[in-house]
Formats: sequence, C-alpha cells, structure tokens
Amino acid sequence: MTMETKRAQAIKHLEGRKSLPIIEVFYEFNHLKSLYRQGWLRVGIPREHCETVAEHTLGVTLLALFLADEYFPELDKWKLMLMGLLHDFGEIYAGDIVPGKMTLEDKHRLERKSVEQVFARLPKGNDYLAVWEEFEAGQTAEARFMKEIDRLEMGLQASVYEHEKLGDLSVFFDSTDRALKTGRLRDILDALRRLRATAP
Repeated sequence: MTMETKRAQAIKHLEGRKSLPIIEVFYEFNHLKSLYRQGWLRVGIPREHCETVAEHTLGVTLLALFLADEYFPELDKWKLMLMGLLHDFGEIYAGDIVPGKMTLEDKHRLERKSVEQVFARLPKGNDYLAVWEEFEAGQTAEARFMKEIDRLEMGLQASVYEHEKLGDLSVFFDSTDRALKTGRLRDILDALRRLRATAP
C-alpha cells in the first residue's frame, strides 16, 4: 500500500550494516516524523500543511498528560504516557491506514507485525508490546481514555485546519463525536463546535 511521505524510510540507510539496536530503533521510528496522516491528504489538506504521524503522537500524549492531571487523577499517568508515545508504532511499517482500506483484523495484523519487529530490538520490548496491545484491546480504563484522546486530538487538529481555511472538515468532527463517551472530553468537543459556529 503506497503512503505519502516527506522522504523514504530512514532505516533503509542501515541496510546491510550492523549498528546498535537503539540506533536502529531510532531510524525506524524516525519514519513517523515523515509519514503524513493520510486521512488529511485524502480530504485535500496540502502536503505543506499536513501533520505527520509523529506530530499527532505528540498531540495525543500532551493532551493525555494535561487532561489526566486536571480531571482524571485516578488514571495511571505513566501508562497513559507510554500508550500515547507507542500507540502509532504499528504505522512504522504498516503505514497510516485510513478507515475502509482494509478490514480492522488485517490492519491490526500488519500493525502488530510492525511493533513486534521494532520492539524485538529492545531489552524491554515485551513490556512495550504489552502496552501497545493494551491500547489496541481498549479494555482498561487507561486504554479507553487514550482511544478517546486519539480521536479528540483529530478533532482539535480539524479545528486548526478549518481556522486556516483548508476546507470543511465536518466528517472529522462527526467521527470525533461518535468516539467520545466521557463527559469532560465531550465538553471540549462542544467548545470546538462553538468555535466553528462563530468562526469569522
């Protein structure tokens, strides 16, 4: 599956060469810095304005930190930070697969293969894989929260793009609306809708 990126995967520079595992992992996750979020490109956001997966990951992690500190002290903040930082590692090799391009089972299989390949290089790789799997399963309080934060970040980014006059991104607000179950997070979405209604 072809993905639009800023440049080729950095790990290709190490083909046929031996290096330290941490260097190899850095070259692998470096790809997330150049992998565009394909859903934005699909709706016409120009490449020069399109966020990368790594930028999304940063947004998710910071939102989780700030919102957990303010409203959800019962959640395990360390686990939230790990989930935020690691949840997109499946896209290193699978790419940013947009909804409807394949079944969820096939998407999960490709992404799991990716995280296994990357985390196998690290001494605590099984621990990181367990965190990724917990996020994917969405069964714990932390995983459910992070699933919602993942969508909330998308809604917030859609708001930024609309304020930059890059299109009507109602479909992303609708997707965020369907995903959010937590009252405090829905309050943020409601505030975004008020911003949309009063945009110049």
